[in-house]
Amino acid sequence: MSTAPNRRAVAVILLIPLLVTLALWAFAWPAARIAPRDLPVGVAGPASAAQQLEQRFEQREGAFDVHRFDDEAAARTAIGDRTVYGAVVVTPQGPHLLTASAASPVVSQLLREAVTASVPEDTPVRVTDVVAAPPGDPRGSALGASVLPLALAGMAAGAVVTLMGLRGARAAVTLIGAAALVGLAATAVAHSWLGALTGDWWTVAGVLALTVLAIGSAVAGLAALFGSRGIGLGALLMVLLGNPFSGVTSAPELLPEPVGAIGQWLPPGAGGSLLRSVAFFDGSAAGAAVLTLSLWTLFGLASVLFARRAPMPAEPVEPAREPALTG
Repeated sequence: MSTAPNRRAVAVILLIPLLVTLALWAFAWPAARIAPRDLPVGVAGPASAAQQLEQRFEQREGAFDVHRFDDEAAARTAIGDRTVYGAVVVTPQGPHLLTASAASPVVSQLLREAVTASVPEDTPVRVTDVVAAPPGDPRGSALGASVLPLALAGMAAGAVVTLMGLRGARAAVTLIGAAALVGLAATAVAHSWLGALTGDWWTVAGVLALTVLAIGSAVAGLAALFGSRGIGLGALLMVLLGNPFSGVTSAPELLPEPVGAIGQWLPPGAGGSLLRSVAFFDGSAAGAAVLTLSLWTLFGLASVLFARRAPMPAEPVEPAREPALTG
């Protein structure tokens, strides 16, 4: 009796626990190790007082990357440019904390706790949310929850195009069309209905579409290069790693190293950062994310257009016919 079915059964028995373990590591480990790691913050005010405050931040070695500003106006500008997540302005009345909950509600709360703990108990801390999260999503929950559906949409587009046997220009056009429709539909829900996103409607739709296109074309491109194994590799990169490593629910600087950096090199993380920039910060600090998404898109589409992949299981190759024998 053939042992092939037995081998496949053993492979499934071993593979499922391995995948579950990998998923728990990818999703649970970063979430359980959230802490500031070179988190960019600002300090402004008179030199002597600002220096003391800066030293208090630096006591937590490796936690904060402190930037010095001359005054409150410069600190506000840096927050709007996404140079820092927040800043502490030293005033005669006490510290004045500037935050940006639109950049990360988790970081805003962390800064409140850090500044409150660094001053005497009877010292009031005034807090101003310079770039506030929208009323429709004050905790950033909807934005954080949007990454996984986008990753799944791109994953599905790339896999379906591959399994349907679409190739070349037809596959590229299909990927672009599907991404565009997903971008419009997602913007209608998140921007128009939920109010979780602000900013220019069409720009937000373009960012969502570009994110889905980068994921979908990358999956289809990997499948064009490696066959059905490329779909699995795409799922690993875009869903299993890209989603938890994106830092959208907290911030890349709060994730363990080098998880935060890796997440920004993958389309889900780059798409989440770009979405924050265009939705709340008028496109500030969007260049790196645009470059990342564009490179993944170009790689995927170029592979789809020019790679010669082996036929998928759904595309059986007809056996060659034996020539007819003549008498």
